[in-house]
Amino acid sequence: MSQLNAKIMLTEPERKEILQLLHAQVVPAIGCTEPMAVALCVARATELLGCLPERIDLRLSANILKNAMGVGIPGTGMVGLPIAVALGALIGKSDYGLEVLRDCTPEAVEEGKRYIAEGRIHIELETHDTDKLFIHVTAHAADRQSQACIKGSHTHFVDASNPTPADEAKSAGKQAEADATQSGTSQQDTPQGAAPALTLRKVFEFATTMPLADIDFILEAKRLNSAAAAAGLKDNYGHKLGKTMCSPLGRGIMGDSIFSKILSITSCACDARMAGAMIPVMSNSGSGNQGICATMPVVVFAEENHNTEEELIRALVLSHLTAIYIKQTLGTLSALCGCVVASTGSSCGITYLMGGTYEQVCYSVKNMIANLTGMICDGAKPSCALKLTTGVSTAVMSAMLAVKNNVVTSAEGIIDDDVDRSIRNLTAIGSRGMDETDRFVLDIMTHKGC
Repeated sequence: MSQLNAKIMLTEPERKEILQLLHAQVVPAIGCTEPMAVALCVARATELLGCLPERIDLRLSANILKNAMGVGIPGTGMVGLPIAVALGALIGKSDYGLEVLRDCTPEAVEEGKRYIAEGRIHIELETHDTDKLFIHVTAHAADRQSQACIKGSHTHFVDASNPTPADEAKSAGKQAEADATQSGTSQQDTPQGAAPALTLRKVFEFATTMPLADIDFILEAKRLNSAAAAAGLKDNYGHKLGKTMCSPLGRGIMGDSIFSKILSITSCACDARMAGAMIPVMSNSGSGNQGICATMPVVVFAEENHNTEEELIRALVLSHLTAIYIKQTLGTLSALCGCVVASTGSSCGITYLMGGTYEQVCYSVKNMIANLTGMICDGAKPSCALKLTTGVSTAVMSAMLAVKNNVVTSAEGIIDDDVDRSIRNLTAIGSRGMDETDRFVLDIMTHKGC
């Protein structure tokens, strides 16, 4: 029996670990997760301080800055980090996780604008810690200050220290941060590196054999992200890509096919989210866009193809868990656009809904990697809808080829005979090979108009 067709049996501990991983990485979020993670860290530091900070100092990794510069903040009508920081201090609740700003009101926004105008927020680039997801907040009040630090994943606190006298805080904070980083202790969730080791075979077996009662929670991703898509169609958000594709102009050019519906509905959800709509979406691996991209193409195809609810549940788990698996070696943030990862997951889910086998799911992954590798991330912003649409269109084409047993071979580019090695080739390029690209992109973004 070939390696592709060989069955594996997941042990009960493996099943539990993978299920816990799925629960940890597929969670609701309001707004772009990078500014929300910053607001979360600010909220935690403020709670520890016990009062509204007189000043907030932030040190942020380049990737956090890149993904927070141009994105709308929900409920504010504003773009960028300062309002997220101000609201994190004013009304943020760390218990809400990535929904930290869900209590936002117009009055809070006005108070946040005054807080910004008073010059209380100071943001600088972190130059010492090399983690691509790094947020350090120091909150000051009178002669005291408190600190909080998120590192590795969007809700993973490695340091959250109680108020100390200002003259002691600097050395104490640095030591606490170093100790926490070394020990890997967490106050909210575990970093991605602690997750169980996956293979695509394990992902497929889990998705297709787990009892439905254990995995039907994934339907909440359908509910939340479908609601976001409906909001994007109702109002004018961002570049209105989804609405444009649903308009007479869009239908006249693209028709009213399953393909066009997948693209337009996915784009509608992204339009709303990136423009700062006050609606939750189900995220994947710390990204709302990845959650949308791993969910909506699968949902729309299942509806149009008249798949059963069980088939939809298993396809959504396959899609989301494939994306999580790829992110294990790529990292939470990278130079590679997250839609490459999430749309690869959705291609697997669509292939499954087409009646595809594990071997054909492998083909869809290879087809995706052969096409989309190298798509840069130049920050979170309304035009992300364009990139999601590119990824999703490739997902559908890759699935169509896969179920016809057409696959990019190991004689071509970075594709390997082994699908897991092909995935590692993709993530090595995204995590290491594109590092200089990442720095170059940030330099362009921060020097426009200079």
